[in-house]
Amino acid sequence: MMERKSGKLFILLSFFIFYCLCIRFSYAMDTITQDQPLPDGKTVISAGEVFEMGFFSPGKSKNRYVGIWYKRVTKQRVVWVANRKNPVSHSSAVLTIKNNNGNLMILDELGGNFMVTSASATNQTSARLLESGNLILIEGNSTNDEGRVIWQSFDYPTDTYLPGMKLGVNRKSGRKWFLASWTSEDDPAPGNFTYGMDSDGLAQFSIWRERQKNWTSGTWNGEIFSLIPVMRTNYLLNYSYVSNEDGTYFIYSLYYKTIISIMVMDVSGQIKLLIWEEKSQSWNTYWSQPRAACEFYAPCGAYGICEGTVLSFCRCLHGFEPYSRGDWDAGDKSKGCVRRIELKCGNQDGFLPLSGMMFSGNPRVLKNSSLSLEYCEVECRRNCSCIAYASAHDNRTGCAFWDGELMNLCKIASNISANVPDLYVRLDASELDQPTDSRQQVTRNNTGKKKRQQVIIAVTITIPILLLGSVTCYFCRRNHTPKGNQERSQEVLLHESRNNGLDDRESINANMLSEGRRKGLELPLFSFATVVAATDNFSPTNKLGQGGFGPVYKAKLHEGPEIAVKRLSRSSGQGLEEFKIEIILIAKLQHMNLVRILGCCIEGEEKILLYEYMPNKSLDSFLFDPTKGKLLDWGKRVHIINGIAQGLLYLHKYSRLRVIHRDLKASNILLDGEMNPKISDFGMARIFRRNESEANTNRVVGTYGYMSPEYAMEGLFSEKSDVYSFGVLLLEIVSGKKISSFYHSDRSLNLLGYAWELWKDGRDLELKDPTLDDPISTSCDIFRFIQMGLLCVQESATDRPTMSDVVSMLSNEMSMLAIPKRPAFFLGRREHVEN
Repeated sequence: MMERKSGKLFILLSFFIFYCLCIRFSYAMDTITQDQPLPDGKTVISAGEVFEMGFFSPGKSKNRYVGIWYKRVTKQRVVWVANRKNPVSHSSAVLTIKNNNGNLMILDELGGNFMVTSASATNQTSARLLESGNLILIEGNSTNDEGRVIWQSFDYPTDTYLPGMKLGVNRKSGRKWFLASWTSEDDPAPGNFTYGMDSDGLAQFSIWRERQKNWTSGTWNGEIFSLIPVMRTNYLLNYSYVSNEDGTYFIYSLYYKTIISIMVMDVSGQIKLLIWEEKSQSWNTYWSQPRAACEFYAPCGAYGICEGTVLSFCRCLHGFEPYSRGDWDAGDKSKGCVRRIELKCGNQDGFLPLSGMMFSGNPRVLKNSSLSLEYCEVECRRNCSCIAYASAHDNRTGCAFWDGELMNLCKIASNISANVPDLYVRLDASELDQPTDSRQQVTRNNTGKKKRQQVIIAVTITIPILLLGSVTCYFCRRNHTPKGNQERSQEVLLHESRNNGLDDRESINANMLSEGRRKGLELPLFSFATVVAATDNFSPTNKLGQGGFGPVYKAKLHEGPEIAVKRLSRSSGQGLEEFKIEIILIAKLQHMNLVRILGCCIEGEEKILLYEYMPNKSLDSFLFDPTKGKLLDWGKRVHIINGIAQGLLYLHKYSRLRVIHRDLKASNILLDGEMNPKISDFGMARIFRRNESEANTNRVVGTYGYMSPEYAMEGLFSEKSDVYSFGVLLLEIVSGKKISSFYHSDRSLNLLGYAWELWKDGRDLELKDPTLDDPISTSCDIFRFIQMGLLCVQESATDRPTMSDVVSMLSNEMSMLAIPKRPAFFLGRREHVEN
């Protein structure tokens, strides 16, 4: 009996100790009041348990700070520090509301204190941690949201830019919102680097190192920062620029609330976009800027141009020379460059245009969009202190004038230089060797130079071509085959076909092959007996699948490689014309993402094609199989999508024939041993002339679900018909669901409609194939691929991108995607009319 009581007592005691430990480490509350302070060892948690606040020690430091961090993230990253300059040296401090003035402060046992807030408040205040990570001080009733916010941590950012936080200037209070790096990983005190919005009137971000501006993002145009295309509104971030009587600032939000993402001013001086990946339990850098030492440190000094990613790669601007040649040669370029000839002012000066150059400083800005570049030059010429000018906006309007030395000149990548306005630097006219109207003269000089170069190149190339042409013509005359011999060869082929029992219809087939050979096609012709032997008399064990026009068999030629044999069914819809098209097309088309034809067989009523063997069969055999689908991880799916896109782009734009496939679907995508995709089945394809954009047919062929609406209902087909099919295929690859079998019963939606509804509601990930288990960075890719798929299946063909556009979107992850319109064939089987 005593043992039973002792056991119960032990359980109660254990429960009590566990409860006390839980209470020590966390409060189940989001508010600090005078009666409920926050001691070291306990935390405050926001209502939805997104953020947590408490005392912490950074890195190897033993000092204690009050900070805010994400609660659900196992690898703690503090996003805000209350006392970054004033640490507590021991763990007996408390964060509390001061009785006499209602401000939030940190007290320690030795009587030291640090005031966190400095608001004009009464003693009736409380502090609350919000779901956004914002700590607010409320005056009045804090329990029912009726209190007045008199202070917030978002007005005092540290090194982290959170969604909903402002960076810029509060015009009413004069306060600037900016980030300051930590001194080190162990010390959150403000370091050498700051990041914020320019105060010179330009809508751009800059980085300062000890008050010296060393980097700029370029101006904002509503979608992108001109110098840093990676910093833009995209499928992850939504930037907004606000300028009104209250303030001028940037603010951003996340499109997907489930993603944890922050921007950090790193101790190294880089601004980084970090994403928390749940699978790897780590913070991953999505992008960082600046990426190169040249872009940041700008070591070349005044009028020096940095052109590389190493600190020593500098040169002086044209018309300038090193301030100190000895220092320059020794590697110290910090003193920069000086003019070779001093300015005389007025019309004796000209302007040197610099293209593709990153430049900063504090220019005087005239934002009037009616001001042209010519106006900027005239105004700069009138002011002798003006040493350079440029357009103030990306659309080449407005003016920006520099009155001091030009610093931080950096040659930028050619792929973004088109977004950057040219900079015109003032020089003595003799340095330009041209009239003072420098911009026009530079253009004329460049034009004349190009013409001289073109003449030299033309003469250099023409002479060898003429010599080569003469030699070629000589040998052509010697080896020319008379027309009669060609006709006789064709007659021999026709005679042989008749002797082998072919009727007139099959003779036409032989005629077609002969015609193909005269057009340069070297396509082997196999006998039916050879094919029978290779397939073991079309044994069912060798059957690979059943296509729309007949079965496909695995075959083995004598002492040759394994091949695939497509035997056209006599009852199939593919007749002589389709067979002829497929032979000529595949024989002429050569691309790694198109299946290769090895030969054909025409004998009696048999029409057979021989292809390279694809050991992994077709894409649909993997994609729609619950077991084999797991073998297609996200990397393989992206590889397949890219391969299909490249194959289609070749057909539409780069092949000798401009081809519209018209039957693109998962079963017509074959996979080789390395899972490389190859487009097959060209029986429905059509050849377009280069000046054709659209054609019409009374015979609609293909597979419903993959057909574009204009083709299915009107018989109109074009490149955009293939783009539509590609969009359907892309959504199938992402979702693992088949267009012809998927049906969302609750809302009468087919796969396209279901994808559209999820995308509109920001629930894209629900479309993802459940067999995919990938990190959040992959989820970001999936969001983007779904949006691309929806762009391809828009109802109007003119709204759809071209395959060139699609390949560009696939290769440039940071490119801005358009907003798709509602897709065609939105409803499923139980269609209804929307009011």
